[in-house]
Amino acid sequence: MISIIQRVTTATVTVNRHDIGKIGTGIVALVAVEKEDTPKDAQRLLERILNYRIFADEHDRMNLSLLDINGGLLLIPQFTLAADTRKGNRPSFASAATPEKGRELFACLQQLAQQSYPLVEFGQFGADMQVSLVNNGPVTFTLKTHGL
Repeated sequence: MISIIQRVTTATVTVNRHDIGKIGTGIVALVAVEKEDTPKDAQRLLERILNYRIFADEHDRMNLSLLDINGGLLLIPQFTLAADTRKGNRPSFASAATPEKGRELFACLQQLAQQSYPLVEFGQFGADMQVSLVNNGPVTFTLKTHGL
């Protein structure tokens, strides 16, 4: 699985002009599922997102995790992250999971997140979503589960 995480002061995801997820200070995680991914990848990705130290401590160093600050988590499915953009002018989605597998593993990630973290909101798989956020820093990282 691949995720782009962004440290935010606020974020909202909207579908059909209705807010379906909203957080204050925390992390927006855009998530893509690749062909080889399993539920174990979903578990590992969630662990990394929750524990990744990207928030400032009392010395203004990135030393605190989402768990440490008790911040919000907004998980957004975004299959385009799985695109191969190394050549040409058009992305290849050959490494992306099928829509069925993507839906299944994003649902797995949702369930794991709901079971282990109380301040989590979600985007809607397959929907045309509008995501609004204020990136704090800006701070943005790419997390991958392959090879871990």
